[in-house]
Amino acid sequence: MFSLRFRSHLQLRMWVCTISREGAHKLASIHKATVLPQKKVKGILYPFDELEPYISKSVDRTPFQLFHPSLEDMVKAEKVFCVSPFHKIDYYTSAERMDHAPVLAPPEVCFIGRSNVGKSSLIKALFSLAPDVEVRVSKTPGHTKKMNFYRVGKAFTVVDMPGYGYRAPKDFIDMVEPYLYSRKNLVRTFLLTDASDGLQDADLIALEMCEELKCPYVMVATKIDKCGSGKLVLNLLNLQNMMNTNTSTCFPQPFLVSSLHFLGIYLLRCFIAHVTGSIRLSDTFQSCREPH
Repeated sequence: MFSLRFRSHLQLRMWVCTISREGAHKLASIHKATVLPQKKVKGILYPFDELEPYISKSVDRTPFQLFHPSLEDMVKAEKVFCVSPFHKIDYYTSAERMDHAPVLAPPEVCFIGRSNVGKSSLIKALFSLAPDVEVRVSKTPGHTKKMNFYRVGKAFTVVDMPGYGYRAPKDFIDMVEPYLYSRKNLVRTFLLTDASDGLQDADLIALEMCEELKCPYVMVATKIDKCGSGKLVLNLLNLQNMMNTNTSTCFPQPFLVSSLHFLGIYLLRCFIAHVTGSIRLSDTFQSCREPH
């Protein structure tokens, strides 16, 4: 196991919770010291900061840093993702159709994306503080045909939707669209795209569906460790340009993550905890950067 805790705004020491090897085994092999360099800390917490040297000074960085919570806010969010005797995190049930979906009161967030975009790996990383959670994965990539529901105590529910695109189930639209349209407690949809591939036609179709349904959603660029910084910056800027010109219900900041290296996971956890009402961010952040 590899543990991290915050001591100050400048360095990470032993964290308030433990990261499982599933989410951070590679970090554990690279960083054996209890204190990590400030630059490495920033790269883990705010992955965009690592890309700034590769971006022209004329490029507006504001859209990439709209959600930039404090370390204290992240600590609060980590506690939401930690298991305790009074806060159980578990797989709840699966459903093939909306009429089979459970009726649950807490807020929900759902994850959609192309087959093999890294959705299951991301969900495992988000739940790394609850290593006993059984994340359901199809034995054959791209053949998941069910919505999987995971309960995070009484705080919120995470819903893993079937993948779309290559080898996706034919009834993907018939399953996902009714869910997005009718689920009253759905507070945010996370649309995953592969950072190394850039936006694909199937991603644009899913994006158009969210726009047509007026569904509040967030773009998440996965596998940011799989391509060089130059290609990543180019794909990220193209994504941001598309978001600026073709979306109305999308949160204006894309989130960058690497499930393998655990980059951006703390930030995404904090955002999820915030939009589900599980934590309250510091007043200084809320005064000017409240997510819509």
